[in-house]
Amino acid sequence: MLHFSRFKTAMILGVCLLGILLSIPNLFAPGTLPAWVPQPRVNLGLDLQGGSYLLLEVDMNSVVKERMAGTRSAVADTLRKAKVPFTSIVAGKDTIAVTVADAAQLAAARQALRDVLAERVDGPSQALVFSSSTNANVLTLTFNPEAVTDLATKAVQQSISIVRRRIDETGVNEPVVARQGQNRVLVELPGVSDPDRIKRLLGSTAKMTFRLVAPQGTAAGPDVELLPMADRTQGVDKLPVRRHVEVDGMNLTRATAGIDQRAGGWVVNFALDSIGTRRFADVSTKHVGQPFAIVLDNKVISAPVIREPLIGGQGQISGSFSVEEANDLAVLLRAGALPAPLTIVEERTIGPSLGADAIRAGLYSIVAGFVLVVGFMIATYGRFGLFAAAALLVNLALTIAGLSMMGATLTLPGMAGILLALGMAVDANILINERTREELGKRNGVIASIEAGVRRAYTTIMDANLTTLIKMLILFVVGMGAIRGFAVTISLGIIVSVFTAIVLVRLLTAWWLKRTRPKTLTIGTRFRFFPDHTAIQFMKARYTGLIVSALISLASIGLAVHPGLRMGIDFAGGVVIEAKTPTAADAPALQGALMNAGLGAAQVQRFGADNDVLLRFEHPHGTPEAQQAAIRTARETVEKAAPGVEIRRVEVVGPSVGAELLSDGLWALGLAAVAMFAYITFRFEWPFAVGAVVTMFLDLTKTVGFLALTGFEFNLTSIAAILTIMGFSINDKVVVYDRVRENLVRFKKTPLREIIDRSINETLSRTIGTSLALFLAIAPLALFGGPALREFALTLLFGLILATSSSIFIAAPILLNIGERYLRRGAPAPATPVPAHAPLKSA
Repeated sequence: MLHFSRFKTAMILGVCLLGILLSIPNLFAPGTLPAWVPQPRVNLGLDLQGGSYLLLEVDMNSVVKERMAGTRSAVADTLRKAKVPFTSIVAGKDTIAVTVADAAQLAAARQALRDVLAERVDGPSQALVFSSSTNANVLTLTFNPEAVTDLATKAVQQSISIVRRRIDETGVNEPVVARQGQNRVLVELPGVSDPDRIKRLLGSTAKMTFRLVAPQGTAAGPDVELLPMADRTQGVDKLPVRRHVEVDGMNLTRATAGIDQRAGGWVVNFALDSIGTRRFADVSTKHVGQPFAIVLDNKVISAPVIREPLIGGQGQISGSFSVEEANDLAVLLRAGALPAPLTIVEERTIGPSLGADAIRAGLYSIVAGFVLVVGFMIATYGRFGLFAAAALLVNLALTIAGLSMMGATLTLPGMAGILLALGMAVDANILINERTREELGKRNGVIASIEAGVRRAYTTIMDANLTTLIKMLILFVVGMGAIRGFAVTISLGIIVSVFTAIVLVRLLTAWWLKRTRPKTLTIGTRFRFFPDHTAIQFMKARYTGLIVSALISLASIGLAVHPGLRMGIDFAGGVVIEAKTPTAADAPALQGALMNAGLGAAQVQRFGADNDVLLRFEHPHGTPEAQQAAIRTARETVEKAAPGVEIRRVEVVGPSVGAELLSDGLWALGLAAVAMFAYITFRFEWPFAVGAVVTMFLDLTKTVGFLALTGFEFNLTSIAAILTIMGFSINDKVVVYDRVRENLVRFKKTPLREIIDRSINETLSRTIGTSLALFLAIAPLALFGGPALREFALTLLFGLILATSSSIFIAAPILLNIGERYLRRGAPAPATPVPAHAPLKSA
């Protein structure tokens, strides 16, 4: 295992060198390096560079309703042309009921509607099908569910295309527009810290129609509707407008803002295609002297009187526009009309200064964590610690290179994931070094001991890493946004750590052995965190450990019920504004100002420095326009109450999105537990799986109790922390269980209690060493990570201590109680217990 051919050596060094070269461009500002140099880069998330995140929901009810209205008109026109008399056509949610004047005409109606029924969705199914009716005069058409699904898919795809065109018109650099779920559109706008204009553009359907105006005083009916005037300064609130669309905005080919040369003021000049030009000429010729309404999103912009036939296909829209309003309307018309209204269900805005602070905090944390972990490895393992330190440096470079090649987006949780992955990468080196120390104690020779140490540690390393990868996969599939970045970063770091710990460190060791050819070898230094060859009889306290653990878990569940968890905005919904005031923040004054502005009960709390303040209130009710107006009011209120204030962050999460995020988080925890049980059952036996999963859930309840006791927010980041703690927990159990499984084979007649005690003692130095390394990697997050990561890091530190102790005092006793019946049937119990370090007689 320590022999490396020249080709293999060149491949290993080539991979390391390539990773270092590909990671270097991230250290330079864009444009610094020559253009011919490949420059893959990690993209910075909005929480690092500032910007806005919007989650838009397509109103599918509006899509279906409009489709049914259009189909109703088509059915009516078809029956009129076929001269089939009917008394009514009623459009329901997904049905159209046609009542013919004479039951004898039903067959003729069916025949006339064959073209309408022939419309198909993508596939063999018809969009509309006849359904039975109890009334002999009624013909019922039902919308096929497959057609509804197809309609939804097309509406979202069309919305994405139009949203992208609208944003591109505004000049935002590198926006992200993507589909999320079935009926939502995700929009990320880097560098946009005040997205009000974007929200206005995206919130407008921009469905423009040209319709004739009914005589003044006409009541609303089947053919006429009363529409509000966009400009009410003319003394008219509503105008009777005919429902029939003479010219559709889809026929527009050009729309530009300009100044009216005759009357002055800003207008929008437009041009129509050939079909629109012909229709415009026809209607303007027939209705000279009548008002012609220009309708945008069910509001009348203007209703000029037709003075003469308009045959050129060009026109002008006036409406007392400002320059910005005229430009925005032109953008909307050029981009096209949305198939349905878009509602903002989630909004997150990060100011540039907060992003700069986050980058600085993340870099401090990574540098400090890396130095501490490297120092720990060198102090503990000497020369082999140096090899591990070199592997960690390459691990960091390869992880960044991998993220760069993937075009991944690095967020603040992602930076925490890099640091956490470095700490977890040390585990493989510690396992190999501790195994090698054991083999050297058997006096097997230097090379044989190193080879045996690597070989024996390999299975444990793979099992431990695979359990973590499974949980990160679940987190990636179920999680959203920055949490996915966290999962990707840790997963990539773990995969890279297998290469650096097993391959690269072994290559460095082989070079050193070939150069020095030592006769004897000592792994480690005199600096030991835990004594070797312990003989602690842990299972004497097995019932004590289980009882204490059960009591703490029950108390934790009680704390989760009362006073309960402090739900973050991710799950509870609402509005959070983070602000930095010029002087010490006056929390009562800010709270009073928000309440006086009609925003309901508001919570104002300080955090970090005296001038850092967090304002929280419920999600505004009412229409989307009213909700956005309330958020603008909140910002303006804060700015008036504290002149010179800097709005650093705004987050808005609707109640429905919060409930979905909570449901997804709970699903992630449940799926992780099932996956762990299945994997450990497959790799070991079911008693091991029961012990690991039950202990994992006990650890989870204690973590929830910790969150309730400390008052930390329970949010998506908390779910990521809990899943990571579950990873710690399972990882440590796998190491202990792997040694138990090995000793069960070696000492077939030894009682299970003695096997478990021995296995815990043999792996104790690894357990303590890995826990210390992870502690040193995570601690800088709590010190330098800022408010965004401090609670996350402290929860991880608590979970690390919890997972380390539960392997000994909970998982092992559960395995002993179950395994005495299934793993050691009929094994004789010794009269006196044998010390764990004493030699056992193998079978």
